[in-house]
Amino acid sequence: MTHSVFIDGAAGTTGLEIAERLKGRSEFTLITLDDAQRKDANARREALNDADVAILCLPDEAAIEAIELLDPASGTRVIDASSAHRTAENWCYGFPELNGRERVADARRVSNPGCYPTGFLALIAPLVRKGLLPADWPYTVHAVSGFSGGGKGLIERFEIFEPSPAFRAYGLAMGHKHLPEMQAHAQLTHPPVFSPAVVDAYRGMVVEVPLALGLIDGAVDAGALLEALERFYEGSPIVRVHPDFGLPVELLVKPDAPARDDMELFVFASPDRSQARLMATLDNLGKGASGAAVQNLNLLCGLPETAGLHLPIA
Repeated sequence: MTHSVFIDGAAGTTGLEIAERLKGRSEFTLITLDDAQRKDANARREALNDADVAILCLPDEAAIEAIELLDPASGTRVIDASSAHRTAENWCYGFPELNGRERVADARRVSNPGCYPTGFLALIAPLVRKGLLPADWPYTVHAVSGFSGGGKGLIERFEIFEPSPAFRAYGLAMGHKHLPEMQAHAQLTHPPVFSPAVVDAYRGMVVEVPLALGLIDGAVDAGALLEALERFYEGSPIVRVHPDFGLPVELLVKPDAPARDDMELFVFASPDRSQARLMATLDNLGKGASGAAVQNLNLLCGLPETAGLHLPIA
């Protein structure tokens, strides 16, 4: 069976990477619009309603407008890569490892997770669910990303500098748009303090949650956190938990890193285990965006979850 797919916003970074992962796959037929048609509401409406699956790679307001163009009778299923519907009712949060593959496969509306929340939630949500970490703890998130995650505007700001800045801290006014999904899907009482930054690399991401374990009621042990994460992701073809404390000695974001759709999780601990650093590495354009969209698309269409993804050879 062939599934028709329309990428609304196909000319953007996320859309281009999704199309690259679908290239040569006989299970899909892409519905495409030329440059003029992309700005024509009628042409977009027709493409959206003709598709078996529409993938929205749009700013939030445009994604909301795209949903309004859909005829409920069309049967089109949607994957929204914007942040518009990540905490909305009647939308499935498209993180299969957390919410279940069956739930994603059965959904009509799937909201793709944000890149930073993907790393944060992968680390924290399973541990809060198990009761190893408290829901009301004042969590802090430090993260750096390749500049491609900021879209065309940020890409241009990096490219016009000679040389480009090595580090750019942002979100300094607080209230980052990723915070609601971090709080909601980790089931936290308070939003975390989020410190994002971008570096002079096109892709790649490190997300860190530092923990003062000695101050948490119940004397949480770093070994228990690592074991719980290993069990939670056991058998996952995409998320891998590094089994050793203290290794590797560095986590890098490389300027020439290739595309990847997996994610690695680490638990580092002080010698007395009173402090820990939970860390995730991923590609902000892979598991943090386009790779996750293709993973969700595969599930919606009843196909192997990892088909078309860039994964390390086992």
